[in-house]
Amino acid sequence: MSVDMNSQASDSNEEDFGGDISTYYEGVASDVEQQGADSFDPEEYLFTCLTYKESQRVLIEEVNTVAAALKVLPAVAKLILVHLHWKITQILDRYVSSSWDVTFMVSVFQAPQSLQCGVCLQVVRRDSLLALPCQHSFCKGCWEQHCTVLVKDGLGVGISCMAQDCSLQMPEDFVLPLLPGEELKDKYRRYLFRDYVESHFQLQLCPGADCPIVIKVEEPRARRVQCSRCSEVFCFKCRQMYHAPTDCATIRKWLTKCADDSETANYISAHTKDCPKCNICIEKNGGCNHMVNFCWMCLGDWKTHGSEYYECSRYKENPDIVNQSQQAQAREALKKYLFYFERWENHNKSLQLEVQTYQRIQEKIQERVMNNLGTWIDWQYLHNASRLLAKCRYTLQYTYPYAYYMESGPRKKLFEYQQAQLEAEIENLSWKVERADSYERGVVGGEGELSASDRGDLENQMHIAEKKRRTLLNGFQDT
Repeated sequence: MSVDMNSQASDSNEEDFGGDISTYYEGVASDVEQQGADSFDPEEYLFTCLTYKESQRVLIEEVNTVAAALKVLPAVAKLILVHLHWKITQILDRYVSSSWDVTFMVSVFQAPQSLQCGVCLQVVRRDSLLALPCQHSFCKGCWEQHCTVLVKDGLGVGISCMAQDCSLQMPEDFVLPLLPGEELKDKYRRYLFRDYVESHFQLQLCPGADCPIVIKVEEPRARRVQCSRCSEVFCFKCRQMYHAPTDCATIRKWLTKCADDSETANYISAHTKDCPKCNICIEKNGGCNHMVNFCWMCLGDWKTHGSEYYECSRYKENPDIVNQSQQAQAREALKKYLFYFERWENHNKSLQLEVQTYQRIQEKIQERVMNNLGTWIDWQYLHNASRLLAKCRYTLQYTYPYAYYMESGPRKKLFEYQQAQLEAEIENLSWKVERADSYERGVVGGEGELSASDRGDLENQMHIAEKKRRTLLNGFQDT
């Protein structure tokens, strides 16, 4: 459960009838906990959404702290903070313990040794030459052109001395007077703010389009955060889509591999397969992988899957592959990748199909409430079941990249066992949600309503599925 310390509890109750399922994390956990689930949530993560002005205040306070302690100008303090990712305690400890020499960055303007510009080679008046503490002197015109070009290219903190092989960065109070026009100066200030936030170990810019919100945390971790302004959901650590239990580096490798091998995997991306009984072409039109008599993933008899362990979710390695030819090893590597990719892709498609179920349930709840056939609270369990199903399946989808890169051994066996248990309970929940949807539409028969025992069975399955999901994350989520 991700917690935005600035946002208030939603009071959407009877008004939230939209078809968007992107909010499935909100409120579902507490509903399940009330049914007796383990209250510990491995995804709980405290964060704060800051506006531009609030972010500026945070940065300025830290700059002033370091500038006062190191007795340097604020512009120099900013460069030091960027270099050490705004870890103030580390900066101050380093300065006190080793008398860290920062004097090389203190004096911005130095008297030049020569009256010749090092770039245009023109001899100019002494007051027209400017130099950084590195003593590389250039005329004001060359400095202006240098800074103007780099700012137009989008650089902020990264602007450094013009001298070859000199990496000394230029403080902002040196750059700003050299920029022509307020428009360019404003751009430079925006780029500086971006660089300050991106270098800060406790801050992240929201990746939403044109969104100015900054997320602040106490401890940077690979956890789910959501912007209070644009509702963008992402991993705090890498700013990519949330990917628990897979860590940031692994998901980058997996997505790169999927992109590189997309053509190879295209043939398994089709929506259709041949029925193992009659060879008729069949299409999956729901999220559940339980067909009438067989499993959609492996086309095996559903009865042989068992109630707890899905053999088709575990890849069976060939122990003798290292002794075979390179071609055989290449075929085995491709076979392994396709095994995991197919399951990754299948759960992604199931999520998309279950959105349709969610939308139908939302519409039916709205219709019943509008016709005075109960209140929103009476039908809340169907709404929660649909969102929890999406939440669990989203986690399950990201277990496959995790398993693909895991080394063989006892830990992988434990992971695959918990993964299979989670998958089994998700398919049970998916079947019950689709059954509830069928009742609501009058497809199954009766009066279009679930009995009290059916509702209790659905809510119990929600509790079981969420408990399995939390157990897996608690043991394997990146810390």
